[in-house]
Amino acid sequence: MSDEAPLVGEPLALDLVNTRPATGDLLTTLDGLRAWLGLQADRFPEVHDVLAHLAEEDLADVRAIREHTTEALARVRRGERPAEADLDALNHTQGAAPLINELSWNGSITTGARRRIGPPGTRLAGRLAEAAADLLSDPAVAKIRECAADGCVLLFLPAHSRRRWCSATRCGNRARVARHYQRHKTG
Repeated sequence: MSDEAPLVGEPLALDLVNTRPATGDLLTTLDGLRAWLGLQADRFPEVHDVLAHLAEEDLADVRAIREHTTEALARVRRGERPAEADLDALNHTQGAAPLINELSWNGSITTGARRRIGPPGTRLAGRLAEAAADLLSDPAVAKIRECAADGCVLLFLPAHSRRRWCSATRCGNRARVARHYQRHKTG
């Protein structure tokens, strides 16, 4: 896996924060956003509609959500109160795309499906802000770690206490190879 490939599989809000690795920003273009969203398609069903209608302002909105999430998360991880501006921005973004329980009739019973309403980009922003709110309000936020590999700034939520790297195949292998080299190099 290259360092430029997005790290995915963490909580959605962490995956969003991790789109800015030490090597640069993966969300500088609409194509970059589309590529990242394609990797997240299993997380929210409306992503295909969003992909078809993305605009530059949607990219700016996603980047703003990422910034607010990053700032709030950094403070919460240090045991500090998040800035009111970050919380307000995330709350406002969620409110711009209300979450409803959409009712329908399937021929024999009434069913409900929760979904955000509004334009596709607004729904995307609302979903990402919701993911940030979920993460920031989860007690597990205290367990989030930064990768222990030199030069890596990616965050992860470890499933077990011994996990040290964002990815065993990315930074873990690199660290193991470096240790092996140091043990076996001739002086």
